[in-house]
Amino acid sequence: MSDEAKASGPSTVEGGDDPADGWFPESVATGYDGPGGANAPEVVTPAVDVLADLADGGPVLEFAVGTGRIAAPLAARGVAVSGIELSRAMAARIASKPGGDAIDITIGDMTTTRVAGQFSLVYLVFNTISNVTTQDGQVDVFRNAAAHLRPGGLFLIEVGLPDLRRLPPGQDTVPFTVAPGRDGGGYVGFDQYDVVTQEFTSNHVTVTPEGKGRFFRIPFRYAWPAEMDLMARIAGMKLKYRWADWDRSELTAQSTKQVSVWEKSPSA
Repeated sequence: MSDEAKASGPSTVEGGDDPADGWFPESVATGYDGPGGANAPEVVTPAVDVLADLADGGPVLEFAVGTGRIAAPLAARGVAVSGIELSRAMAARIASKPGGDAIDITIGDMTTTRVAGQFSLVYLVFNTISNVTTQDGQVDVFRNAAAHLRPGGLFLIEVGLPDLRRLPPGQDTVPFTVAPGRDGGGYVGFDQYDVVTQEFTSNHVTVTPEGKGRFFRIPFRYAWPAEMDLMARIAGMKLKYRWADWDRSELTAQSTKQVSVWEKSPSA
């Protein structure tokens, strides 16, 4: 999966972290909004442009809203945004962002948590569908999205495509980053796949200039676009758009991620 698609979290709960926050407790949330990468304007703006267009006036709902990386700038454009987020540590950072104080946040699990109202758009970005590590759980995400949509409403997912084509014969690991630090130290990231269960782990090794190392491992489950289309069908939705990125370019065999949009039946 691409560097942009990576998320990290502690393999053990550290002091000061709330276990209820799952893989995104305070120790992760505190650095989540760092400059560059997924937070760079050239990454955020195209996503917000597409979502604002699909919102069709709103209101919209973001599953796993996080720190409001996407929701806050979308709300700043005047779109009525609600969000569901499991981690209180992440959600606590939303209100301080431009547009963030207008977002209605509900703490809960996106597979089951319901909020009041019907929405024109539900969206789930930055690989987060893969944080749900069972097929049943991912189907529940689709069902919960459909339950929040008005007839004809849209459900959008942005998620990386698995790098299985890069697996050497007999091996299960694909590196995605080997980066030296500016002042020494460095970072190594690699994915380890189980092609039978479709489960994989994203592994992150960071070494400080002083030689102190830290290792994070977070579990995921990948699903191919065709499998997600079937999940959507189970939830009463059908594919409307599928792109390789937020620029609405065509998905090809060389694409590293998908941005897919399903429509709830107008008669539902």
